[in-house]
Amino acid sequence: MLDSNSNSLPDDLCDALQWRYAVKKMDPSKSVSEDKIAALLDAIQYAPTSSGTQPFKVFVITNDDLRTKIRAASFDQSQVTDASHLLVFAAWDNYTDARIDSVVDHHAEERPGTREMLEGYYGNLKGMYLPRTAETNFEHAARQAYIALGFGMLTAAQMRVDTTPMEGFDPSAVDDILGLGDKNLRSVCMLAVGTRDAANDWLAPMKKVRKTDDVLFERID
Repeated sequence: MLDSNSNSLPDDLCDALQWRYAVKKMDPSKSVSEDKIAALLDAIQYAPTSSGTQPFKVFVITNDDLRTKIRAASFDQSQVTDASHLLVFAAWDNYTDARIDSVVDHHAEERPGTREMLEGYYGNLKGMYLPRTAETNFEHAARQAYIALGFGMLTAAQMRVDTTPMEGFDPSAVDDILGLGDKNLRSVCMLAVGTRDAANDWLAPMKKVRKTDDVLFERID
């Protein structure tokens, strides 16, 4: 499937997936236009989440001081400060009555005449979520953030904007830097958005390697 000449994907999508990689060295002299950042954020906003809860917040950071502090909590990875923008995905630390009610209110406002149905649906959701531990609910919310991360990365690739998804950081330290505890949020992952410095990136010339179809996929008929 990695051979673009025999790929079943649409050509433009295949080209984007072949083009992208997790950039190891960003060019700090190049900025990504706000139009492209807006498109990337739109993709994140439109990403599906469990029951439409969108249980996370994305911090779009260009502040140099903050990024320097985050880099120190990220094993000194240069993408944090060299990228044009740094996105930090922070998930809800728990599901609560108030948070689920806010989802109901929002949907009812946008879809008039549906409140009774929504209250029934999300009431059942409360019955499943609220008895669980906060850690279980945080992990569930974090998985929703990862879906949105993927949508953002693919959209960036289609625009030929480089990204680096990052988990290599101290979440507690990043939470403190951004004051996430006061917002009842916990950092999950980051996305550096910028332009590759191909001449100084050891990964740039490498062949893309993925598992073969027979190893990765198993059909059950």
